[in-house]
Amino acid sequence: MKHPLPERWKRWQHGLVQSLLHYHGREDHATVRVLLLASIGTVGMPLYYVIWQHFFPQEYETLPLRLLGILLCALGLFARQFSRRMLNLYLLVTLSYIFPFFFTFMFLMNHASGVWGESLLIGLVVLFHFDTSLAITAYLAGTAAACAAAAALGEGATLLSRPVLQQVPIHWFTIAVLSAAKISRHVLAQEKLAGLGAGLATVAHELRTPLTSVDANVRGLLRMYTDAGSRSQEDRLSAVDALARIQFEVRHMNHMIDLFLLSATAVRQNLRPVETVSMEGVVEAVLKRYPFSNATQQKLVALEVRRDFSFAGQTELSVVILLNLLRNALKAVQRAGKGRVRIVVDGAHQPPRLLFIDTACGIPAQQMPMIFRRFYSHPPHNGAGIGLALCEEIMHAWSATIHCVSREGAYAIFILEFPKPQSIPR
Repeated sequence: MKHPLPERWKRWQHGLVQSLLHYHGREDHATVRVLLLASIGTVGMPLYYVIWQHFFPQEYETLPLRLLGILLCALGLFARQFSRRMLNLYLLVTLSYIFPFFFTFMFLMNHASGVWGESLLIGLVVLFHFDTSLAITAYLAGTAAACAAAAALGEGATLLSRPVLQQVPIHWFTIAVLSAAKISRHVLAQEKLAGLGAGLATVAHELRTPLTSVDANVRGLLRMYTDAGSRSQEDRLSAVDALARIQFEVRHMNHMIDLFLLSATAVRQNLRPVETVSMEGVVEAVLKRYPFSNATQQKLVALEVRRDFSFAGQTELSVVILLNLLRNALKAVQRAGKGRVRIVVDGAHQPPRLLFIDTACGIPAQQMPMIFRRFYSHPPHNGAGIGLALCEEIMHAWSATIHCVSREGAYAIFILEFPKPQSIPR
């Protein structure tokens, strides 16, 4: 039995969205957009050559420029093999050529025809869905090159004609609206994060009361079993061990609540540096604060202070960064079933830096460009994906940097570099 056409259409749409979401989970966002646009361009460039040449002939058409556009789009089909630097360079060159240059050049050579005026406007809309700085650079470079090429081919008068000049304010208005829309989306994302923080605060409030009660009862049971003389020594030790484990879980849950609340509230508060922080002091405070599961896990973490240094920041936000990094490192050691964690305070290095080194499972190369992206987690479902993104945001607010060097199956090194401390404005 065949399904009605609207139902089949909806099912096809749902399947396409799910496949794109699944694919997006495995690929970098920029790579996905390049692949989609490259696929459309590889088909669209030759298709519209046929349309404008044979079905709706235009005043001017050029096969060589079309072929160059097809070549650039076809190269984009291999975007998954590109390094980050190659991908950025490819985006700049291709976007500059296709949207501003080719569309503007064809618009001018066809003497501001309606077909190419609308095509150019659509091209600008697509262009400014990319990063604004990249889009502006591509727009200026491509438009200037198109105007120069048209003038060289004898269309200098067309550049100053009324049909061309009246398109300029329309294009600028379009660019302004698209840029404002991007800002609105950013504000909406911040509002969502603020809502997440409020929700976490509610959850924390609801959890703390029963956790406090459980913790108090465990302390009472521990005292009872320790003082009971009627039970065998083995039973008493087993009971004490089990109850101690329950108490650890309670402390660990409280620690996680603290970490979530710190991460959520940090998004809404002012991240700028307001005090001078000792790196050795804050690392030692985090190691004392972290709820290690047992003495064995605690011994996996070693602190090496080559030389202490101070930096302009906030103590509580420094704790957020280090707790996130320590938690991630210990989880990696647990997943790998091997490895250790070493924290190096290196104030003698220029610039001063903190190294967070774990010799566990490392990070796959294809995942490296995404680890600081908000809501991305690896492996999947391994946390909310806000920890490293928040760490990077805080570090940037302090004019500091954080990046990672890793080899899959061997190690991961997070390198935090700080500028020399300045006087903190009051």
